[in-house]
Amino acid sequence: MPTVVLMDVSLSMTRPVSLDGIEEFQRKNLAVHGLNMLFEHMASNYRLEFTSLMAFSSLWELLVPFTRDYNALQEALSNLEDYDKTCVEAALNGVSNVVQQEWGSACPCQLQMTDAMDNLEELLRLSGGDGQIFTMEGPLCMKSVQTMFGKLIDLVYSPFHAVLHCGNLSSDVQVFPRPEPVVMDEEVEPMPRTVSTDLEIVGFIEIADIASPPVISRHLVLPIAVNKDVDEVGTGTTDELEEEPSASQMAGKSPNFCVLLHGSLKVEGMVALVQLGPEWYGMLYSQADSKKKSNLMMSLFDPGPEPLPWLGKISHLGPISEAADNPYGEDDSKSPFPVQPQVKRSYAQNVTVWIKASGLQTDVQKILRNARKLPDKTQTFYKELNRLRKAALAFGFWELLKGVADLLERECTMLPDSAHPDAAFQLSHAAQQLKLASTGDSQYAAFDHNIVPMHTDFSS
Repeated sequence: MPTVVLMDVSLSMTRPVSLDGIEEFQRKNLAVHGLNMLFEHMASNYRLEFTSLMAFSSLWELLVPFTRDYNALQEALSNLEDYDKTCVEAALNGVSNVVQQEWGSACPCQLQMTDAMDNLEELLRLSGGDGQIFTMEGPLCMKSVQTMFGKLIDLVYSPFHAVLHCGNLSSDVQVFPRPEPVVMDEEVEPMPRTVSTDLEIVGFIEIADIASPPVISRHLVLPIAVNKDVDEVGTGTTDELEEEPSASQMAGKSPNFCVLLHGSLKVEGMVALVQLGPEWYGMLYSQADSKKKSNLMMSLFDPGPEPLPWLGKISHLGPISEAADNPYGEDDSKSPFPVQPQVKRSYAQNVTVWIKASGLQTDVQKILRNARKLPDKTQTFYKELNRLRKAALAFGFWELLKGVADLLERECTMLPDSAHPDAAFQLSHAAQQLKLASTGDSQYAAFDHNIVPMHTDFSS
């Protein structure tokens, strides 16, 4: 996720801070010192993070748009000017505008502030609770600033290093951004699930078979260079990393399994299934950013032994060579997927689903069309009526039953003089039964109950 640094440049930041006889500093100097510490860390260990610098007082200003050039960010810090009073509300509106313009409204963003604790805690609560406020412990001094920014770095900006294994081959990699712990709500006692630092490739599968699966997050996988003179991620400078580096650039000149894997997946059109932890899987695949550039990506599935139902349990998959017959056929004319469930699923039945208003409107209109053709369409009328009744009861949509009952009563009053007498009896009977069901009374709102035609002297 991108990072926004919001720097207060009001007059209050120019207040002096006494450091036990040492040279006098301003509050602004302490903030700049801490931010320089953060930027130096990110330039060395978190270089793929896009960072923006904004200044605010009563107004706000975008000093450096989102970039990976940390030299530009540090240079802007050294040229800060002082303005008038602090207005946090205007600053937050500015952050919203800048982030949405660059990343859209669905992108989470780092934003930490250190004053007006009660207001900030309420702001975090209203925004969903995902965030944390860091404050300095002890007196205002360089040591307190370094300690606070150190906590921020350890929690948010520490790189995630792992080892990617495939049989006897392995490669040191960095996963960016750092995978967050996942908590499954449906578990009886939810516990955070964390991605292991040992990533094991358990098999390969064609892209067509895995299609576009649901994932909880996507990450860039970068090989870590291990050369005699280099012991870090990659080999380029910050300026060179304004765009994401390719796998070969990050690996240096040494042979690297991660580069081999990336090229193979790209050429063969396949993905690698990777185990992230106990009963937790993801996939590695090549994703192209442009015609000439692609990256090795990792997507995380929901934890569980069967994250993709059409593949069945991941642990039950095996190599084609162990199958009695080629599951894809001799000429690749068939596929073993989707795996057919042993028990017929409930959603395989002919159930009523209203995703859009137009679908519900169509079902109501179908009932009214049959109502106008009574008694010839009596059986069809009650079939459609009971189908809508069951769906409304399943959804708890009591208002729909009352509304359709009112429509049937209206149709009854509008019957022409030439209408069959049985039509009025059936419409009144159906409307009454729907009204009784709309009360929620178990005697009339039983799901398995069907409204049957009213027996009249006119019925055949």
